[in-house]
Amino acid sequence: MVGRILLVLVLASFCCAAGNPGIVVNTPMAPPQWALLERELLRSNSRAAEQFYARYVDERGYLTHTPRWGTLDGPDDAIETFFNWTLLHAMGGSDSLLGMYNKALDGHLRQYGELRTTLTKLAENGAYYKEFITQSDWFHTGEGMRGFFMYGLTTPNDPRYRERMRRFAGMYMNQDPEAPNYDPEKKLIRSFWNGSKGPMLRKATLYDWVGDPVAGSFHLMHSPEGRHKLVEMKSRYPKMLAHCTEYLDSVGDNPLNLTATSLALNAYALTGEKKYRDWIAEYANAWKERAAACGGNFPTTVGLDGKPGSDYNGQWWKGTYGWNFTIFDGEIEKIAHRNYVLLGSWPGFGNALLATGDQSYMDVLRRQMDNIFAQKKVVGGRTLYPQMYGDPRGYKYDGKPEWYQFTEDSNAGRLTELYLWSMDRRDLDRIPKTGWIGFLEGAEPDYPVKALEADLAHVRRAMEQVRNDYTTADSRLADYLLGMNPVATDGLLHLTMGGHFAGRIWTLHSRFRYFDPERRRAGLPEDVGALIEKMSADSSTLTLVNVSPVEARTVIVQAGGYGEHQFDSVTAGGKTTPVGGPLVTVRLAPGAGARLVFKTALYKNPPTLAQPWDRDWWQAQ
Repeated sequence: MVGRILLVLVLASFCCAAGNPGIVVNTPMAPPQWALLERELLRSNSRAAEQFYARYVDERGYLTHTPRWGTLDGPDDAIETFFNWTLLHAMGGSDSLLGMYNKALDGHLRQYGELRTTLTKLAENGAYYKEFITQSDWFHTGEGMRGFFMYGLTTPNDPRYRERMRRFAGMYMNQDPEAPNYDPEKKLIRSFWNGSKGPMLRKATLYDWVGDPVAGSFHLMHSPEGRHKLVEMKSRYPKMLAHCTEYLDSVGDNPLNLTATSLALNAYALTGEKKYRDWIAEYANAWKERAAACGGNFPTTVGLDGKPGSDYNGQWWKGTYGWNFTIFDGEIEKIAHRNYVLLGSWPGFGNALLATGDQSYMDVLRRQMDNIFAQKKVVGGRTLYPQMYGDPRGYKYDGKPEWYQFTEDSNAGRLTELYLWSMDRRDLDRIPKTGWIGFLEGAEPDYPVKALEADLAHVRRAMEQVRNDYTTADSRLADYLLGMNPVATDGLLHLTMGGHFAGRIWTLHSRFRYFDPERRRAGLPEDVGALIEKMSADSSTLTLVNVSPVEARTVIVQAGGYGEHQFDSVTAGGKTTPVGGPLVTVRLAPGAGARLVFKTALYKNPPTLAQPWDRDWWQAQ
């Protein structure tokens, strides 16, 4: 039980700006186990990343593997190896993470710039043009760009990063004549395949998807043999082509393209230029109308005329990775159900919420889940939910579309995101009250310690794999190392920031973020632990503790990952301090801690990546 906390409003050097009051905490707090585990996880993650990098990245920044074009094991997988390293730095990880990521990214662009293909023109002069993928789908492009999107959380003033983000966003706003991806009249992205070379306005080929074969034997992650057996590429290549035989429809818009709004969102948060916000809203609003026209379902194919399903006689559920994407996968020789509609619609509409603060975007996501839940059924005591819609292959079909492929997957991860973005208790009703959500709801008090211990166990297992890895660069393809990345960030994201990632394409939505004003960098300062104990639509309870018995620490607490929320006040020990802004500075005496209750207005401010000491400049733009 924490004793009475001394809170003093101070006008001292650690107060950053107007609307950022300073709070002094002097009350001793014995270091909680969760705080010690957080500090150890930040340290171990950073050290593991350094050792992983030393093993698998050469002096040029090249990942030591055999590069090839393709979506099975191509360029997106190579850079995805470092997908959460920039996020770890933003949480308080070692400064070495930024140097490693930057060198790996530059090396990656050079390494895959040297790639040449003969069976597809997409990489005949390299996989990248103007430092952006030539043409691909946003499921794979988005996976590969996760680390890049999170980089702005830590180094928003990097001029090269700012220029790149504006340039990339411009490729989807028709600011680049070589990349006319967007139709401003119909408000659509013209193709499932898009990038720095513009939209693909033809059917894709198998070689666009799979690339050229390369000589040698490899640990093929997509093969039935798995990663532990060497397989000759020449013998496996026909099967790799067979994997993609039904993936060729490309022309027209697809919900996965909503992920392109992540470029504009970051450009908006970096510059404050409203044209980026306006484009996000324009594109998301077009999808809002399309979903309404399809009974609340996101259509998975939109013709160049802007009409859902116009290329399929009005069957809006068709299209690659669509509602009806039940295909025969010739590689595994089985029917496979691959509906990826939620992988694009959720990040895209989450970006629209961040950019505008308009909760009506959540109504669209909620209605989509309403449609799925309306079809649930109980079979043998199990509640089953449909995963697909349309004409099911292998089932009796009378020409009328139907929901099919019922499983126990309720899309709980996406429902969790929807609840956290809306904080509507109706959304909470559909989520299991276990794990992190259970902890926030007052159950499972030991969850923080268990979650952090699980992440430390992941680091140990991954590093054991690295130490025991007998492969060589000429037997590894780009996807081999994905399962060996030792960095674990989910527990820290939940417990310290109140954020949650359900899929493999990210935008950070969180209740808090932290900055170290003494070192002038993002992340929890050295020795500081943070635990979010409760969250509601207008309140958050946060415990901060300085585990050092020797040094005082100062932490700036921000409302939201991008300052999109607003602190109305902060209360502790019976004393309430008005705030009226997104920032509060807390000075923690050696060995001191406090439980702080923040009254919060959600999604009230424009998102910004400007750090607290640069905030006045950003607001003036």
